[in-house]
Amino acid sequence: MPTVSVIIPAYNHEKFIRECIQSVLDQTYQDFEIIITDDGSTDHTVDVIENFDDRRIKLFKHLKNKGVSVAANNCLQHASGNYVAWLSSDDAWYPEKLAVQVKYLDEHPEIAAVFGKVEWIDEFGNTIQQFPYINIFNVENRTRYEWLRQFFAVGNCLSIPCSLVRRECYSEIGMFDPVLAGMPDFDLWVRICLKYDIMILDKKLIRNRWISDERNESGGTIKNHIRNRFEYRQVLNHYLKIEQPDDLLLIFPDAVRYGKVTVKTIPYFLARIAIASGLDFKMLWGLDVIYGLFQDEKMARVLEDKYKFTYLDFIQFVKECDSFRLAERQLFMEQVQTLTEQVAEKDRGIQSLTEQAQAL
Repeated sequence: MPTVSVIIPAYNHEKFIRECIQSVLDQTYQDFEIIITDDGSTDHTVDVIENFDDRRIKLFKHLKNKGVSVAANNCLQHASGNYVAWLSSDDAWYPEKLAVQVKYLDEHPEIAAVFGKVEWIDEFGNTIQQFPYINIFNVENRTRYEWLRQFFAVGNCLSIPCSLVRRECYSEIGMFDPVLAGMPDFDLWVRICLKYDIMILDKKLIRNRWISDERNESGGTIKNHIRNRFEYRQVLNHYLKIEQPDDLLLIFPDAVRYGKVTVKTIPYFLARIAIASGLDFKMLWGLDVIYGLFQDEKMARVLEDKYKFTYLDFIQFVKECDSFRLAERQLFMEQVQTLTEQVAEKDRGIQSLTEQAQAL
């Protein structure tokens, strides 16, 4: 049985998959298996994979595309190692990646997952020196409570191809959510940190590829942003699994401004924190949570008696929290109307001058 299972969900990466697999085979640490699930590629990705002759490579093929999480879960179901390392099929590891991370997890049994720092490369393998996301994954280590606060407030800042996770974590918290396409890793980090500590090593371990025309699944297209906001909102539901007031306060020390936390009112505090963020999808999530609480008459009385928060307070909250950004749209339309009127006034002025000129 190998120590490490390297899982590679692959899709239409014939240009990069050879370098990806070779970066695993070139590791200084060699006790691994490579489990690849091709997710219905329509290019020559499978042909490139099958050209490798190494008994440690196991290839599974989906006849049609099912999504990255489904492909990753198929890899996990066939994994037998104590540790699991995800490698995206367009990325590549530094040769010492596995050796460094296996050593760390062997020596720190209390840590569930270990990460490193990232070097960004373009589609030709050139190092990218400057672009908007250059330092998004090069972060300092935090406690799990600090990570949970960071995730709630900011979002994902951990690179899954730069991770090594204990396989038992997947047995405990579950595999990847098949419905998520942009944030299955973010969803996983939240679930892990609700139970375990993680570690960021101050060492570059991966070459993370950025494709210039935003063809990455995480590319900054408007459609991806729309999808990610929806998925982020679903990930927030995991915070409702917090069971103890002390845990909530370790994650969100400022929650005390809303009163004294009890076991039953943890969702109320989470909702207030989300609403206070001012972000539309978080406000909507928070309003939905409080709405659900008010469906229970006993909880409604608790909110009124303990926190002076009534049905009418909530109704006012709903009006003030512009979760659908209608005020912003109205302002935009007013600005458009003003500009239209200004243009029309200039046109009338030009028409008047033209008529005067013609009369001379």
